[in-house]
Amino acid sequence: MAANENTHDEQPEPAGHPAGREFRMADLAEEAGITVRTLRFYRERKLIPPPRREGRIAWYNEHHLARLRTIGALLERGHTLGGIAELLSAFDTGRDVGELLGLENTLVPPWSEETPVRLTPEELADHFSEDITAENLSTSLDIGYLAVDGDEFVHISRRLLDASTELVHQGIPLAAVLEAGRQVRAHADALAEVFTDLIRTHLLSDVLSRIAACEDVGPQEVDHIGETIDKLRPLSKGVVEAELSMAMDRRVRAELAQWRRGEEREEK
Repeated sequence: MAANENTHDEQPEPAGHPAGREFRMADLAEEAGITVRTLRFYRERKLIPPPRREGRIAWYNEHHLARLRTIGALLERGHTLGGIAELLSAFDTGRDVGELLGLENTLVPPWSEETPVRLTPEELADHFSEDITAENLSTSLDIGYLAVDGDEFVHISRRLLDASTELVHQGIPLAAVLEAGRQVRAHADALAEVFTDLIRTHLLSDVLSRIAACEDVGPQEVDHIGETIDKLRPLSKGVVEAELSMAMDRRVRAELAQWRRGEEREEK
């Protein structure tokens, strides 16, 4: 089968093939800097998706080339083929970027002002090195930090990515950072419910009840919702930041007091 495929790959490219760069097996291998034998091995291990076929001719595209370059880069960074297979499997089953960013139509402007970050798998590996495992990748996809867009990842927030990267570089395992992120997400959802209840009950009860009843809402009412969110966004952030700062002060003082009591007991 492999020999027949290689023979047909040498035939001229058919007229009218789909737009975009496509490669025969030998051309793809040359472009990726690997041998045809290695390419076949990767395909047998399901590290790359099947090619498009016209009759008995196999055509590979730029997605296959990007995947092969990702495999090579991850191998250079010390990942095994088994680990790469698990990573790519998690990659292929990742959340869609539209789902991550909430791109569905909505009446209200987004509350968040976070900036998404596009990353190749190699760039993601550079951020977290050996901590990039299939389990951590799946957790990131599950929490909603990452989504898949073509051959790239999209991280939902530049600030969260930078914070996670720095925590890992300081010596905290990525798995622990992600678990902390999951817990913070749960507390943040609870805080969001508090503020949402205040807004729904005291500021937007009339217009929201009309929306819930599927009644028409005019442009002025839509503008009112947006203006309310714009005004309350900095207030809610200020309250959360102030309370978190004071809570950290209380926690640090309690930890220091406990540490001092422990030292005093040892001295006695």
